[in-house]
Amino acid sequence: MDLGSGGSGGGTLARALSGIGLPERLALASRSIAGRLVFTTSFGIEDQAITHAIFSAGLDVHIEIVTLDTGRLFPETYDLWEQTEERYQRRINAVSPDRGAVEALVNRQGINGFRHSVEARKACCDIRKVEPLGRALAGAAGWITGLRAEQSAFRAAVPLAIHDEGYGLIKINPLADWSRQDLARYVIDNAVPYNPLHDRGYPSIGCAPCTRAVRLGEPERAGRWWWEQEAKKECGLHLVPTQKNLEHSHDRLA
Repeated sequence: MDLGSGGSGGGTLARALSGIGLPERLALASRSIAGRLVFTTSFGIEDQAITHAIFSAGLDVHIEIVTLDTGRLFPETYDLWEQTEERYQRRINAVSPDRGAVEALVNRQGINGFRHSVEARKACCDIRKVEPLGRALAGAAGWITGLRAEQSAFRAAVPLAIHDEGYGLIKINPLADWSRQDLARYVIDNAVPYNPLHDRGYPSIGCAPCTRAVRLGEPERAGRWWWEQEAKKECGLHLVPTQKNLEHSHDRLA
C-alpha cells in the first residue's frame, strides 16, 4: 500500500481507512502496520466501541489492549473494567505509574496539589499518564486511540492515521470522523457495556478529582481540569495533530 501523499500507488493510509466500518478499519491497520500494535483504552465510550470491535472480530491476536491505571479513576471506571473483561472473556492489561515517583509527587504537592497550578497538574499527568504510556508503547510500531475530531477544537484536525513524531510510530484514530450520535448508535446496536457516568453528563471521563459533568452547550472536554482557564484540555498524551505525510514510515508497514 502506498502511504505517500502522491504518486501512482494511490492514496494515504488515512484515505484507505475512510469509507469503511470500524472493524474493517482496525483489520486494515493490523495488516498494514508491521510490528507490535497497541490500543490504549481509558474505558470511555469511544474506547469501549473500539474494544468491542477488536474482540468481536478476533483482532486481539494482532492488537494488544492496555489501560493506564492512574490510581485515581472513578469507581465506575473500575467496575466497567471488570464488566468488560467478563463480557469478552479477555484480560485488559494495566500499566501503572512508578510508585516512587507517585510518592514523591504527593509528598511534594499534597494529595490534590495538581489544582494549585497548570504546571502542578501537568506534573501529575506526566507521572500518572505520560510516563506509563511511554512504557506501554515501547517497541510498538502502531498506536490505536479513541480520538475524535468532534471532541474539542484542539482535536478538530485529528486524522484517521498519522505518523506520531513523539513516539516514532503510526497513530491510528479509527473514530476520528465519527460523531457522538454515530458512537451512541454503535454502542446501542452492539450492546456494548459503557460507563454509567456518560448518562450523568460526563461525555469525557478521566481521573475522578479532575473530571466534572459538563453544562448544557459546553464542549465534550469542558469537564476536564475545569478549574483551569486554558482552552486546550489535554494531559500530554496527545501532541498537536497535524496532517503529516506518512511516507517516511514505510519501514514499519507491510
